[in-house]
Amino acid sequence: MSTEYHIPVLLKESVDGLDINPSGTYVDVTFGGGGHSREILRRLGAEGRLIAFDQDEQAYANRPDDKRLTFVRHNFRYIAQFLRYMGIDKVDGLLGDLGVSSHHFDAAERGFSFRFDAPLDMRMGQGMERTAADIVNNYAEDELKRVFTVYGEIANAGRLAKAIVRERVAKSIDTTTRLREIVEANTSKNEQSKMLPKVFQALRIEVNGEMDALREMLTRSTDIIRPGGRMVIIAYHSLEDRMVKNLIRSGNVDKANAEQDIYGHSQTPFEAVNRKAIVPSDEEIERNSRARSAKLRIAVRTNF
Repeated sequence: MSTEYHIPVLLKESVDGLDINPSGTYVDVTFGGGGHSREILRRLGAEGRLIAFDQDEQAYANRPDDKRLTFVRHNFRYIAQFLRYMGIDKVDGLLGDLGVSSHHFDAAERGFSFRFDAPLDMRMGQGMERTAADIVNNYAEDELKRVFTVYGEIANAGRLAKAIVRERVAKSIDTTTRLREIVEANTSKNEQSKMLPKVFQALRIEVNGEMDALREMLTRSTDIIRPGGRMVIIAYHSLEDRMVKNLIRSGNVDKANAEQDIYGHSQTPFEAVNRKAIVPSDEEIERNSRARSAKLRIAVRTNF
């Protein structure tokens, strides 16, 4: 695999976190460039098995030829259904790297990056109907404000939403360059370097329904990971990390505190391995700047 295609983040730390049984069954819910999957396969024995999920055509084309690997070209939100179809009741571990693969940002035609002039697309899977252009041209002003506030954590989201609605009347916003020009025209020069990534991130999350998919997958994880098995998640957005942290603490992605039984004991399906999130070293960030916001959490499935 070419290192230019994708640089896996926290590779050793995350795969170590799975505590791999060479004959076990594991799931990589975000195959992406395949770096984590290849390391899992390297540590598995002949009887081991890996199921990898990714809806992207390029990821599928980049899969290794390994009889121990089953590749599922679908969103990981359907993990429980596909495992059931394969006759797999429980797995020994689940890994998810929630970041966008490097090749998505570097493929100009996909429209993920404001560095290139390209159609405003941002779909992880080309079979999906809605694009980022559909959102910026058709969402109502209050809906755009919600997307930029919640997913981009943009303070002046209302002003930006109003500007987009105004500009699209004169000319449809169909390219990354046109959107970038609108953002820059409504942002001070000092803020532009931070604002553009936030805007593009927010649209990408909305286009692909990333938070809803993550919520569904995490909720299903309590049923598909066997007691003693591991859940390993690398998150890059505060909302993603909060859901993962909540699930580990309470068993519910939307609740920070666990319910207690009549004796005051917490009833949680996971126990944290690392109390604080593991973050990339300065050396890794220097090699791969996209690792900067990564937070790794590892948990063991309890008997609850």
